[in-house]
Amino acid sequence: MTANHILVVYPEVHKTKVAVYRNVEPLFLKNISHTEEELSQFENVIDQKEFRMRYIKNELDKNNFPLDSIEIVLGRSGLVKPVSQGVYRINEAMIKDLNDGIIGKHATNLGAIMAYDIAMEIGKEAFIANPVVVDELSDVARLTGHPLFERRSIYHALNHKHVAAKYAKSMNKQYEDLNLIVCHIGRGGVSIGAHKDGKVIDVNQAYDGGGPFGITRTGTLPMGQLVRMCFSGKYSEKEIMEMITEKGGYRAYLGTDNINEINQMLAEGDKKAHLVSYALSYQVSKEIASHVATLEGKVDAIILTGIIFDSQRFLENVKCRIGSIAPIALYPSVNDVEALAMYGYEILKGEVPIKEYI
Repeated sequence: MTANHILVVYPEVHKTKVAVYRNVEPLFLKNISHTEEELSQFENVIDQKEFRMRYIKNELDKNNFPLDSIEIVLGRSGLVKPVSQGVYRINEAMIKDLNDGIIGKHATNLGAIMAYDIAMEIGKEAFIANPVVVDELSDVARLTGHPLFERRSIYHALNHKHVAAKYAKSMNKQYEDLNLIVCHIGRGGVSIGAHKDGKVIDVNQAYDGGGPFGITRTGTLPMGQLVRMCFSGKYSEKEIMEMITEKGGYRAYLGTDNINEINQMLAEGDKKAHLVSYALSYQVSKEIASHVATLEGKVDAIILTGIIFDSQRFLENVKCRIGSIAPIALYPSVNDVEALAMYGYEILKGEVPIKEYI
């Protein structure tokens, strides 16, 4: 069999997505769900590798995509060292940093690790593209207020760059020639960035930092209250970090991070659910508006992306506050799997430079 397939491995907290493309044509996509009970048997997220790998290989086998049919493997990027935008070959240095959790330990780290293992098994190469740690912040955006602290760039870089390029193409313009504000609301956190000259010069730290709250993340918290909670003796460091990154936002307020359950609560007129939803639209709008100053008042478009914008009520709550700033482009469907597959196709054609992770 001619090996011409692109394999994409895309882990999420409670899912593992696996897809096979032939060039730009999707041939197979599977969302493998993992229960809390299944994942609780592992002490840390990196220990889940073999568990998730078995599911991936089983699905490929069931759907008649043997490993020897794969030409190239793309993995979801994880929390590696800060890098510039682009495509990176997965190497031993990257795997070590992901296993060590030098920035943090998250399910995304498993993307490159599993992709690398599969590629090594079949004698091929594996890559990541626009990892979450793409760092293009301006010098002034790094300052926090104290030299012991520096703002870090951790956001949904893959989707930010993907939708920004899509929008530019739709306008027959180059991404590098536009000033854009991109708002991504994911199933965990929210990232809102100012794009200028093809770089994200300012963006909230969407993992364990600031900005609006999200489905499971708290975003910016009152600093004094957080410090006092840390030293109260009631919570461990792990519990505080889980509160910020996994058990905040909608999950904390409404008791669920299931989008369907949240939508049902809203449909039934749950007053608390409506207040929380309105508060998120309010915070998102404020963060978007702040980047008008970042871009010195010159904004070509505001791009909204994430399935939450399928809600007409939520969308209108945002548009009524920021609609007068610039034209709004809506991309509710987030398809990072497709974005990675497109990079795989460009790699095979030799149309994209490959960077080495050091």
